[in-house]
Amino acid sequence: QVQSVESGGGLVQSGGSLRLSCQFTGRLVAATGMAWYRQAPGKQREMVASILGGRTHYQESVTGRFTISRDSANHILYLQMNNLKPEDAGDYYCNVRIGGVWRTSWGQGTQVTVSS
Repeated sequence: QVQSVESGGGLVQSGGSLRLSCQFTGRLVAATGMAWYRQAPGKQREMVASILGGRTHYQESVTGRFTISRDSANHILYLQMNNLKPEDAGDYYCNVRIGGVWRTSWGQGTQVTVSS
């Protein structure tokens, strides 16, 4: 079973930057995609960035400001977040797609707070 541990969140001023990391462990040989999700207070979890088939995809609200990348050898997923805005705040989670199915369990997430 694949597990993940997210880190790198914190409190930052509007316009600041953070780099999130996600360490995956477990069987990842069949992984076909990875993604970052955000869950803002009172809202549903939503995908903000993904790597699928080697291509990156971004939610429109973060395009140009966030960059998703991975260290495949060490099973680490990153999210570089620049020019952060208050609406970027929330708990961030990573996920992995094994074959064609996204994992249904989640790590503990990492909290991002952006002050205006």
